[in-house]
Amino acid sequence: MEFFYSKEEHEFRARLAKFLKEELAPISDEIERTDEVPFEFFRKLSAQGFMGAMHENKYGGTGQGIIYDHIVSEEICYHSVAVDIARAQSVMYFGLPISRWGTEEQKKRCLPGILKGEKFGAIAITEPRGGSDAAYMETKARRKGSNFVIDGEKTWITNSGFAAHLCVFAITNPVVHPKKGMTAFLVDADNPGFKVVRKIETMGVRGGSHCHIRFNDCVVPEKDIIGEENQGWDVLVDELASERIDIASRGLGCGRRAFEEAVKYSATREQFRKKIRQFEGISFKIAEMKAMLDASRALIVRAARRYDMGLPAVSEAAIAKLVASESAFRIADMSMQIHGAHGYSKDSVVERIFRDSRVYGFGGGTTEMMKFMIQRDVYKEFGYL
Repeated sequence: MEFFYSKEEHEFRARLAKFLKEELAPISDEIERTDEVPFEFFRKLSAQGFMGAMHENKYGGTGQGIIYDHIVSEEICYHSVAVDIARAQSVMYFGLPISRWGTEEQKKRCLPGILKGEKFGAIAITEPRGGSDAAYMETKARRKGSNFVIDGEKTWITNSGFAAHLCVFAITNPVVHPKKGMTAFLVDADNPGFKVVRKIETMGVRGGSHCHIRFNDCVVPEKDIIGEENQGWDVLVDELASERIDIASRGLGCGRRAFEEAVKYSATREQFRKKIRQFEGISFKIAEMKAMLDASRALIVRAARRYDMGLPAVSEAAIAKLVASESAFRIADMSMQIHGAHGYSKDSVVERIFRDSRVYGFGGGTTEMMKFMIQRDVYKEFGYL
C-alpha cells in the first residue's frame, strides 16, 4: 500500500481506522440484527472530518478528493457495508450532482446538513421496468407555468425512506431521444406529491434502507432543476464514474475483511493434526484472494487519481468496479469455504460479508454492463468504432 498513497493519506487512513474500531465495530452486529440505520454514528463521523472529502470547505466539506473518499468507503465497509451505502448515497450520489451542477441556493440548502450527518439525500434513477436502461425511464415531468409536475415510480432507491432531499430524474421532452430530453430535479421529501410506497426487504446489507417510491402530481418549482432543463443525462453520467469508484472501494473493504478472517482461521484451525493452512487446497485460496485484493486496489487508485486530476475516468471506473465487485464475492465465497460450517453460521462475520458482497454484481451497474462499456471503449481505442 505504501506505493499507492501519500504520507498524508496513510495518516488519514490510520486516524479513520482508529475511529471506526472505537465507534463502528462495537455496533456493527447490532446494525445487522436490528436492520436500523445508525443515525448518531454519522454525526460522529462528520465531526471527525470524514464525511466531506468531495465537497468544498464553505459548505462543510474538506475538499480532499475522491482518493480520500475511497479510503473512507474501504475502511467503513471493513466493518459494515450497510453504513457506507447510506453515507455514500447521501454525500456522493446525491451530494455530487448538487455540488457540481446545483445553484448556490441549492448547495446552501442541502450540502451543510448532509455533510454534518444531520440530514440525508437520495438519488432516484432506477424504475420498476428500467434499471440498466436508464435512458428509457418512464417517469415524466410536465411544465405547468413556472413549475414542473412529476409523475412516476422509482424503486431500489436507497435512503429514500428517511432522506430530506432527493435528486430525481424524469423525462421532460418525450419527443426527442431520452438523452436529450431528461431533467434532474431537487425534490424535498416533505413534498405532498412524494410518497414512500414500501421498504424492500433484502438478502443482505441489513441496516441500509431501500424503498419503492412514487411521485403523483409532485409539483417542483423551476428553480429546483439541477443543471438545466433537458440536461439530466449529463448530470446522470457525470455521477456514475464516482459512484463506481465508490462501489469498487466497498468491495475492496469487505473483501479485505473476509480475507483477513480466512487467514486468521486457517492459521489456527487444526485438522489431521496440523494447521489447515498447510494444505494447498487452503493456502492457494489465500494466495488467490491476496492477488485479487491487490489488483482491485491498483485499479481503484488508478481511477481515483484520474478523477481527482480532472481526467476522463469512466472506463477506468468501470474496470475497477468490474474487478473489485467480482473479486469481493469470490473472496467471500472462498473465505466461507475455508471456514466451513463455522462460516455459514449467523455468528460469523463471513456469513454477513457473503450476503452483502453479492450486491456489487448489479448495484451501480451490472457486471454485464461494465463489460459492455469496457469492450466498447476497447474497440473505439483501436479505431473499429
